[in-house]
Amino acid sequence: MFQTKQIDIPAERDDGIRILVDRLWPRGVLKAEARIDRWMKDIAPSPELRKWFGHQPERFAEFARMYEQELTTDATKQALVTELLSLSGTVTLLYAAKDERHNHAVVLLELLRKTAKEGFG
Repeated sequence: MFQTKQIDIPAERDDGIRILVDRLWPRGVLKAEARIDRWMKDIAPSPELRKWFGHQPERFAEFARMYEQELTTDATKQALVTELLSLSGTVTLLYAAKDERHNHAVVLLELLRKTAKEGFG
């Protein structure tokens, strides 16, 4: 099972495997207190796409389409998606964005859920 969570929210027992999916380390978060199991910075959107999006909700639909394209065409991102799909139990995708509905972790979560049902590639 995949879920998302802001990294500012304290870790809970039912988070399972906690994976940070941001390219940059979140401001104000101490590595010792983050309780992450893995940092998959290369699964995050490209710097160009991240800058273009700028966390503007009106751009989210186009951002989601372009990020999903990156996830399915970039070899490094494809390998990381496959790795995530191979994990068992609960996997919590951690992100630093303040908007819980308009961020890349939401797009990644949807892709993982969809491909877990249909297959990847």
